[in-house]
Amino acid sequence: MSARQDNEFRQGWPLILAAMVGIGLGLGSIPFYSLGVFAPELVRDFGWTYAEVMGGFTVMTLVTAVTGPLAGILADRFGVRPVAIGTLVLFSLGFMSFALMNGSLTLYFLVWALVAAVGAGTLPATWTRGVAGAFQRRRGIALGLSLVGSGLFAIIAKPLVAAAITSVGWRGAYIVLGALPLVIGLPVALLYFKPKGSSPAEASSSAPEQQDGLLLGEALRGRKLWTIFGSFSLVAFAIGSPIPHMQNILTQGGMSAADILQLLPMIGFGVIGGRLLGGALIDRFWAPGVAAVLLMFPAAACLLLTGEISYVTAAAAIVMISLAAGMEIDLMGYLIARYFGMRAYSGLFGTIYVAFMLGAGFGPLLFGHMFDTRGNYDAVLLVTAAALVIGALSLLTLGRYRDASASH
Repeated sequence: MSARQDNEFRQGWPLILAAMVGIGLGLGSIPFYSLGVFAPELVRDFGWTYAEVMGGFTVMTLVTAVTGPLAGILADRFGVRPVAIGTLVLFSLGFMSFALMNGSLTLYFLVWALVAAVGAGTLPATWTRGVAGAFQRRRGIALGLSLVGSGLFAIIAKPLVAAAITSVGWRGAYIVLGALPLVIGLPVALLYFKPKGSSPAEASSSAPEQQDGLLLGEALRGRKLWTIFGSFSLVAFAIGSPIPHMQNILTQGGMSAADILQLLPMIGFGVIGGRLLGGALIDRFWAPGVAAVLLMFPAAACLLLTGEISYVTAAAAIVMISLAAGMEIDLMGYLIARYFGMRAYSGLFGTIYVAFMLGAGFGPLLFGHMFDTRGNYDAVLLVTAAALVIGALSLLTLGRYRDASASH
């Protein structure tokens, strides 16, 4: 590592730590990795179908399609620190309100909408802006380390939620889980998340005029943004859909509960590995090419999960899917910085994150519907494999990175 690279990490590690915790305990992690554990409880107590339970995630996706870009624009305008910290508190309180559910699907969906509205600022768009702005030569690995937080949460999510449900019931578990951003995330953010431009005064003096890159409107008129948007909608659907259903997929494949319990934590470890591996590779090689290669592995994994599933097959499939899940968000941030610059980073991230949320939000609903109607996931897994191939190959059309010295 060069002296410049070493200096980047020496000065930037507090930002990485704060982003890691904030992302791991934010809107992009807690609902996604916990819903599969809560789902059987809600189905049993309220008589809902799996598709209805997973429909909450779809509601969150639709609301986030509006609030995600808005939170990004606010972060670009007023600074990421106030947006991230303020919404972290609101997200915590909003998530705990799931404990108030009474069997009404309308109330359930309204809570999901509330969580998405108040928690949009906890998405990676805000946290990674501070990190991406502090790193240049090692931006890929820095983003990967920041996003390790979601993988760490994925490791502890199932045992934590299961233990909480056993001890205090599913309502109490929602309160326990919802308190984590407030008890852990907020103090860490207050202490360590202090990027340049984190206050309104700094933001107004440094952005957007003095920052390199395209304005939001300029990027929206270009083909590359919409290529990335379309690719990530397919990739997010293909990677995000099987994970909430993984326990049920393996059960339908004939695996025992004991084996499944051993295998599911591998998702978190795979996500962490994907963050680090993907970040290291895109620092050294052309990022779209890296993505095209690595995203072929989860396509193969989807084929492995059809029919009867052995322990070895399941382990291989989980590793391949989770490695890809680990690299997708830092790849998103890296592509935005390299193709559009930092001027409108959070707004662009929020816009492209809509594609991610659309895929990840409607995918679990489709998977749940297929299971409710067919009793298995085989057909939808084949569709998922095809979506991955198309999404991965489309990134190859992006071409060279933007020249930072180009006029704009």
